[in-house]
Amino acid sequence: MRTRYVYEFPEGDRTQRDLLGGEGANLAEMTRLGLPVPPGFIITTQACRRFLEGGETLP
Repeated sequence: MRTRYVYEFPEGDRTQRDLLGGEGANLAEMTRLGLPVPPGFIITTQACRRFLEGGETLP
């Protein structure tokens, strides 16, 4: 099975805070509730960890 690093807002919810981060989970939940949220996507916390473990740094 392949690890997923990107989720669209409608695919997530508030229970996925550890995977999507606080802001990502909140935006996903607002989308699920029908609140006006621009279309978007979430890069998972796993993707960030893997990036940093590879010796990369964030600007």
